[in-house]
Amino acid sequence: MEKLRTPKNIFVQGPISPIKIANSIANHATKTDIGGHSIFLGQVRADEKDGGTVRAIAYTAYEEMALQKAFEIREAVFSKYPLTCMHIYHSLGEVKTGEICLFVFTSSKHRKAAMQACEELVERIKAELPIWGKELVDNDTSVWKENT
Repeated sequence: MEKLRTPKNIFVQGPISPIKIANSIANHATKTDIGGHSIFLGQVRADEKDGGTVRAIAYTAYEEMALQKAFEIREAVFSKYPLTCMHIYHSLGEVKTGEICLFVFTSSKHRKAAMQACEELVERIKAELPIWGKELVDNDTSVWKENT
């Protein structure tokens, strides 16, 4: 009997720590059928906006819908590529410039599948998940971020 997969919580409060990223990588050392990993790290930039510099992004989401959509994207990508593992983490709340807000990690027997799946995941997450970022500018203004 096939085990039913359920939506995983992809959200992390605040920035995604380097320790979380390192531990996630280290946890795969025992999975000796993996030949390649692909990792994407999204980092908050200090863009110039409205006469100031972005100091942070405050992320919000329609969580229930985002988790369901992330689950659907995961299932579609798992069915398209021969992956061994896939992990998605996205920040909620305030993330300062220089900190990590998105961590996508794919693993496969061969590098090409891991790389292609990782790229597709990142593009679909940015385009399809109901997650919004408000750029907090150092001159006390804020601007809703548009995904590009």
